[in-house]
Amino acid sequence: MKSSRDRGALAIVLHTHMPYVEGFGTWPFGEEWLWEAIAGCYLPLLELLDEGAPLTLSLTPVLCDQLEAAGVGERFAAFVEGVRRDSHEEDAAGLRAGGHEALALELERSWRDYEHALASLRMRGGDLLASLAPHAQWTSSSTHAILPQLATDAGVRLQVLTGVAAHRRRFGESWRGGFWLPECAYAPWLGGVLDAAGVRAVCVELTGRFSLGAAEHLSPVVTDSGVLLVPIDRSTISLVWGEQGYPASGTYRDYHHHTVHHHTPWNNDGAAYDHEAACALAREHAADFVQRALARLREANASAADGSLAGGGLLVCALDTELLGHWWYEGVVWLSAVVAECASQGLALVRLDDAIERHQWPRASITAEAWPPSSWGEGGDLSTWSGPAVAEMAFAGRAAELQVLGARDRAGAAAVRELLALQASDWPFMISRSIASPYAHERFDAHRRALERALAAGADADSTDLRNLAADADPAYLRVPS
Repeated sequence: MKSSRDRGALAIVLHTHMPYVEGFGTWPFGEEWLWEAIAGCYLPLLELLDEGAPLTLSLTPVLCDQLEAAGVGERFAAFVEGVRRDSHEEDAAGLRAGGHEALALELERSWRDYEHALASLRMRGGDLLASLAPHAQWTSSSTHAILPQLATDAGVRLQVLTGVAAHRRRFGESWRGGFWLPECAYAPWLGGVLDAAGVRAVCVELTGRFSLGAAEHLSPVVTDSGVLLVPIDRSTISLVWGEQGYPASGTYRDYHHHTVHHHTPWNNDGAAYDHEAACALAREHAADFVQRALARLREANASAADGSLAGGGLLVCALDTELLGHWWYEGVVWLSAVVAECASQGLALVRLDDAIERHQWPRASITAEAWPPSSWGEGGDLSTWSGPAVAEMAFAGRAAELQVLGARDRAGAAAVRELLALQASDWPFMISRSIASPYAHERFDAHRRALERALAAGADADSTDLRNLAADADPAYLRVPS
């Protein structure tokens, strides 16, 4: 009979990321994205983490750069007390005047979310990053670049070492080697660079390799480089993050149907939003999720080729944190209920670092021929960031990387930071998905022009226009280690 430790476990990994928008534009595109994420996602999630929920929190360095920037707390407060208070009042008045009392009342209720968020931040001394610090476990590349798409080992090393250095400076030496690959983009040639940087584990999307629902998705493997590949389970993730996933249910708040000032008092069925009914449904969906996770573990163990999985299998559900509370308004309520349901239904909910260290995982030879680059993007490959719509941007990014490497001593901190800025995966993603495409083009082109100026000015070029972006970058990271 298997012990409770060998019946499999669930790890929920929250990938927490925001492109560098602080100080780069306001409504409709720009730093308001950060303020909304703080109010709707990060502060509500922090309350759950402070209660001891065993979740795996990955914080990207570029998000932390923004939360660490001077005056962020004050500007968030000004946004809430000014922009959001006024816009709620104006839209509620307009709805009421049009005879939509139920919608007006919902807007007045939802305004209290912002009030609560601001009070929560002030209670924490106005420092969100410091409040997140006890929960920060995994880091990532400096500016969320698609690592397999970079031109050189040196370019990957710059992204990885800058991200690791920033994490250690902020959160100390307790880092256990967990590294979120942006967009889960992996290629075997990354292993040596990652291992040399102290990376011990990464999450990968291998649905295209093993097929949906295969038992292999519940079994991490150790590569020849020593880095552990931890598969995410698409069949489980799709319960939340799929076209027919929980957030599509009619009772939940409709993200896309909004008022003049982009508030959302309707549900997905088109009626006035009922918060109590939506929260009740979120708790039902949490119970369903845990039941399905338990069934997934049982089925995977039954179908495993050798009759068993190490430890009963590790089921990894990885989600963008911003899905919870922003895109799916009730997402944090659902997540809190999942934590409770795991306890009541007997499903082990574990932090990923703990699960990784608990078992001896099998080894696998990972070669470039057998393992083509993969991601959790469209088609499971890199085409979201290199396809026809963004091919020119992908080539320009690689050319800029080679240009910086060729500049040698003329590439100072300013040039290196501008290179990191234009390598962010966010710009091609927005264009490929038709999300704020003009803003993405504007940001990429501006960083490319700034890089040219920095190289022309030499090693002492000024980089203050980048605000707090990638302040830990060091041109020495581009050099081949001795």
